[in-house]
Amino acid sequence: MKIFTAAQIREADAFTIKNEPISSPQLMERAAGKCAAWIGEHYSQQHPIYIFCGKGNNGGDGLVIARMLQQQGYTVSVGIVQNSSKASPDHILQLQALQKHSPSSLYEIGYITDFPALPANAVIVDAIIGTGINKPIEGWVAGIIHQINDQHHKHPIIAIDMPSGLMADVSSRHAPVVQAHHTLSFEFYKLAFLLPENAAFPGQVHILPIGLHPEYITHTPARYHLSDKEMMRTIYQPRDPFAHKGTYGHALLIAGSYGKMGAAILSAKACLHAGVGLLSCHVPQSGYQIMQISEPCAMCITDEGTDYNTHFHSSIDASSYKTIGIGPGLGTQPVTARSMELLLEAFPRPMVIDADALNLLSVYPYLLYKIPAGSILTPHPKEFERLFGATTNDVERLELLSKQAVKLQIYILLKGRYTAIACPDGAVYFNNTGNPGMATGGSGDVLTGILTGLLAQDYAPKAAVLLGTWLHGFAGDLAAAHLSQEAMTASDIISYLGKAFQEGL
Repeated sequence: MKIFTAAQIREADAFTIKNEPISSPQLMERAAGKCAAWIGEHYSQQHPIYIFCGKGNNGGDGLVIARMLQQQGYTVSVGIVQNSSKASPDHILQLQALQKHSPSSLYEIGYITDFPALPANAVIVDAIIGTGINKPIEGWVAGIIHQINDQHHKHPIIAIDMPSGLMADVSSRHAPVVQAHHTLSFEFYKLAFLLPENAAFPGQVHILPIGLHPEYITHTPARYHLSDKEMMRTIYQPRDPFAHKGTYGHALLIAGSYGKMGAAILSAKACLHAGVGLLSCHVPQSGYQIMQISEPCAMCITDEGTDYNTHFHSSIDASSYKTIGIGPGLGTQPVTARSMELLLEAFPRPMVIDADALNLLSVYPYLLYKIPAGSILTPHPKEFERLFGATTNDVERLELLSKQAVKLQIYILLKGRYTAIACPDGAVYFNNTGNPGMATGGSGDVLTGILTGLLAQDYAPKAAVLLGTWLHGFAGDLAAAHLSQEAMTASDIISYLGKAFQEGL
């Protein structure tokens, strides 16, 4: 799914109006009808509806919703927030229609003292300001937003298209924003919904299709995308019935050190369950028995270094491997950094770099320029900051993420609720699977194994990182559904990876 900017969404509206054709008020009626239907499905007529409408088209949506709900028998009160001296033409048209239909339901809000007293079972609908905002709300209108937020624990709050005050494409940090329980948005996700700093605002997002013209959607490029099941099914490569183990590649996993062999085991198991044909694990001498006993399907190579407990000290002939995963539980000794440098210089194909290997890159940043093109880096936010520097907000961090992926010609996977995957061509994909139960030790090691396994099977790096991240999250969702988010572990993600392939693809 493409994620369009606020300006592109306005263009999509205009293109639809011109080419469907349909009038602007009719398109507003269509969008508002979807919202009214959603409200009607979730709240009975016993709930009085309080709609707060600004004087732009977002407020126009709210006015149509009010009229439609009244026609269905709801008690609706509509506060017209005087946030502007001028109203949009569609707002004026819809206000006139509601004045004709139910003038007694309308009142003006010109100051914070005009905020109404709400009955106990009221539902609040926020239609003050939509995607048109490009700077923080100030003055008494900000006070209205604070008053709405004061009702958050007492009344359901439903935002239309965007929570008022939330800017679609720039940071809203420190701005007053409505804290909605539900956001009814039209046709596309907005970038703002996917940023950690905005987690408190949209609540549960519901994307309502309103029939925007498919030609505009198909032919208009977008920088940001949301991965979904349909996209994954186009990426997935079914197995050849005449295949053998050599068909699906030989991967090398360089992982583990004394006390951290669990990370190596998790990565190895995940790599095998992702479908790799052959897997060799390069581990310290202290990890040999652990690996051999824990994962007999993997071949095991021990490090030649004299230190029995640490890893890794030796140069590796990696010419026979399709790809390499490096980092889980690796350790960050200087001799390991030198061994990693030799590996980066010798191995020309895309690889997966995670965990301690990322920490080594942050200590020795010149190594970044030795990474093979098309490789996948998998930092969490702190690792990313150590690698590339701090930013003041999530939008700036996305810009830096994309800039570094283009500069280094690699894929950078920034872990989070909506993991962001920056590509060498400047595109950024957000992953839509996963849950808080995956915030547990070893989850990242599992992801490294999955990505390594897919790269070994001749998935292109972009396909591997998109599909691997999606499968990792989907397996976590299946595990949480059966075990609970609290009880699941990283091992459970691996256990449900088979079901993820079966049910997701």
